Amino acid sequence: MNIKILNTDSLPFCKGCGHNLISKNTAKALERMELSPLDVIMVTDIGCHGIIDKTLNTHTIHGLHGRSVALGAGIVFGLKEPGKKIIVFIGDGGATIGLQHIMEAARLNLNMSVVVHNNMLYGMTGGQSSGLTPEGFRTTTSADGSPFSGYDICALAHTAGAAYVTRVPGIGDISEKLVKTFSTEGFSLMEVVEICPSYGIKFNPGMKLNEIIETSGRKPGEWFNNRPVFTHHKGKKSENLLSKTPIIEPLFYSSLDKPVSLILSGSAGEGVQLTATIIAKAAMRSGLHVTQKGSYPVTVGVGFSTAEINISKEDIHFHGINIPDLVVITSKEGLNHSKRRIGLMKKGALFIDQTLDVPDTGAEIITEDYRGIGARTASLFAAIKCVTKTKILTYEAIFYTIEAEGLDKKLPVEKIKTALGL
Repeated sequence: MNIKILNTDSLPFCKGCGHNLISKNTAKALERMELSPLDVIMVTDIGCHGIIDKTLNTHTIHGLHGRSVALGAGIVFGLKEPGKKIIVFIGDGGATIGLQHIMEAARLNLNMSVVVHNNMLYGMTGGQSSGLTPEGFRTTTSADGSPFSGYDICALAHTAGAAYVTRVPGIGDISEKLVKTFSTEGFSLMEVVEICPSYGIKFNPGMKLNEIIETSGRKPGEWFNNRPVFTHHKGKKSENLLSKTPIIEPLFYSSLDKPVSLILSGSAGEGVQLTATIIAKAAMRSGLHVTQKGSYPVTVGVGFSTAEINISKEDIHFHGINIPDLVVITSKEGLNHSKRRIGLMKKGALFIDQTLDVPDTGAEIITEDYRGIGARTASLFAAIKCVTKTKILTYEAIFYTIEAEGLDKKLPVEKIKTALGL
C-alpha cells in the first residue's frame, strides 16, 4: 500500500500509554490486511483515545462521550458501498456510558469492530473510577481501592451475541489479534487492558499489568458465537415525511434588499414562538428564505421565551444570530434574556415596551405600549409593528398567513388591526 494508516510516528499520547500500542498495532494490522485507508472508517469519541483522529489517513468520525459505537452502528445501517471496514475506538469510561450501544450492536451482530481501550479509569478527566475498574484498583475517587468489581465487558458482549470477543493485555505485538478481530464477519470486540501512566501507575505503584488481570478474574481469552451477520430486512418502505409538508407559495412582495436578523423576546405563555412562526411563514409567502429557532427554559411555561429569525432573499447558510439587526422586547423576562446581545448592537432598531427600562445599546430605540393590547398578544402586535415599519413584510402577508394557518379564530385579529389603525 502506498498510503500508510498513520500519518506520523509521533502519536499524541503520554509516554508509556497503552494507547500508543493499540494505535500502532491497529495500523500494522490494517496494512497487513492490505486495506486502503479510504476503505477504513474509524470512529472515536471523548477520551484520551479520541485524540488519535488527526494522525489517521482513514475516514474519521469523532462523537460524544460513549457514543462511538452508536455512530458506528449508524454507519453500518447507512453504508451501501461494500468492502468498507468500520472500526470503533472507545475507552473504558465511554464503554460504561455507552454500554447499551455495545449490547445492541452485539445483539444485532452488526458488521463492525470495537476496540476497548481499558486503562481502568477516566484518564482524560482526572483519573476517576469507571465501570470497568477492577476491585482493589486505586483511582482518584477510590484511594483505598475500588470496593466494586467492574463489568466484564467481554462476557457481556459475548452473551449479547457478538460473533467474536477477545481480551488481551496491552503488551507487545497484538497486531495478529487485531487482524482476527477486524477480519470477523459480524460484530467483534477486543478489550485491551492497559495501565494509565499518569494516574494508574501513580496510585498503584509497583502493581504489574498481568497481576491486575490475574487478580481481577478477567483473564485473556477468546469467545465465539456462530451467528448470521446483520442484514437489512426488506419491509414496507417508510413514507417520505417531507412529502406531507405543505409547500408555501410566494403570493406577496417584500422590499427587503439585504439579509436581516430578528429576535423576539418576551415571557413564556405569551405567544412568542407562535408569533415567530407567523412572521416566518409570512416571509416565505413573500418569496423570502427564513430560519426560525426557539429558546426557553427546560421548565416550559415559566421564565423567558425567545425566538430568533433570519430572513433573506438569498439562501441562508448559518441560522445563528450573534448581533441582531432588530430586537422586539415585550416583557422583563425577555429583556433580561436578550440584554447582552442588545448591548452589542451598534445599529439597527430595538422595539421595546414602554413599561421597561431601556438598556444601553447603539440601536435606534422605539418604545410603544405593546402590552396594552394584552399580554398574550403583545409579542405579535410588536412584531407586526417591527416588520412592517422596516418594510420587511406587508400587513397583507401577515394577516393572510394568520388566516391560512387557521389562527384567525384563536387570535384577536380585529383588535390587532384596530390598534394598528387598519
